[in-house]
Amino acid sequence: MRTLVVAGARPNFMKVAPILAELRRAGSPGVLVHTGQHYDAQMSDAFFRDLGIPAPDYHLGVGSGSHAQQTARVMEAFEPVLVEARPDWVLVVGDVNSTLACALVASKLREELGCRVAHVEAGLRSGDWRMPEEVNRVLTDRLSDLLLTPSHDALPNLAAEGIPSGRVSFVGNVMIDALFAGLPDARALGMPARLGLAAGGYAVVTLHRPSAVDNPEVLREILRGLGRVAERMPVAFPVHPRTAQSIAAHGLDSLLEPLRVLEPLGYQEMAGLVDGAAVVLTDSGGLQEETTALGVPCVTLREQTERPVTITEGTNRLAPWPLTPEGILASFQAAAAQPRAAPGSRSPEGWDGRAAERIVSALFARTAGRP
Repeated sequence: MRTLVVAGARPNFMKVAPILAELRRAGSPGVLVHTGQHYDAQMSDAFFRDLGIPAPDYHLGVGSGSHAQQTARVMEAFEPVLVEARPDWVLVVGDVNSTLACALVASKLREELGCRVAHVEAGLRSGDWRMPEEVNRVLTDRLSDLLLTPSHDALPNLAAEGIPSGRVSFVGNVMIDALFAGLPDARALGMPARLGLAAGGYAVVTLHRPSAVDNPEVLREILRGLGRVAERMPVAFPVHPRTAQSIAAHGLDSLLEPLRVLEPLGYQEMAGLVDGAAVVLTDSGGLQEETTALGVPCVTLREQTERPVTITEGTNRLAPWPLTPEGILASFQAAAAQPRAAPGSRSPEGWDGRAAERIVSALFARTAGRP
């Protein structure tokens, strides 16, 4: 079995690392394609190092651009790679532009090359078509031959869209594999102490989505809310490059003064910082999952989430919408009052560090023609 594994952006790296390792253990090493959608060293190279991901077999180097430009560049660069590699499976993860672009190319060459598409993290839905990621999720699932779901709430979403259950396999959350595998090393870094923070006595915030950072009014309200939180406890804020550019462009730098502003962190540094936090406030889908697995209370700064299982079974909550400083503060206070759970004690089924095993088993089974 020959598997072409696609990664394009930071959220993908934590998902492909355990899968690549499991493919090697199974005697069928994957061929890694890095599209270069995240091209900043802090957003790519550091994560490859921390996660033990080997150098990519192919690096497409597409870089930044609009959604249309980036998707088109990935498609154009990926097609000759696919023709050369001729894999049995093209495995795509998550919901970034690279995910859809590579799935679309592979689906059009399916008959010619005899390849099939597998989507890891299939079936997640926010119901918000304003999110580019929602478009990517739905279309990728429609194109895929094997839909690998991270939680049981994904199956009804796929059934409602007419996708036969025979194409779906529940495998659990592979990102938690990477989290649990790297947690001892992450804790050994002592990130809270290195930053002069008391374990369990600070909040962590991340912001990167266009809906949060591109609109200056929304961004201003969020930063004011975080300032209110900082009156209660220190707030560590590793600033995403996109967010830093928006803050500077809109003249909001003064609103950062109450916060502990940090450069973007590597994977293990960030995991160690989140693990020691009292509360995480974020617009990241991955952090909603990681905080649930770690038992850390989380406030999601979005109107809705495609990961509702982190609310119904985990430690997450949505801040009141539209976002206001008062609503953010109230959500933070409610989260801070929530007792911290032991890692894994409030996790959904399949968030156990063994999802990669189930993914690779599903690929082998389908290759052999078994359901």
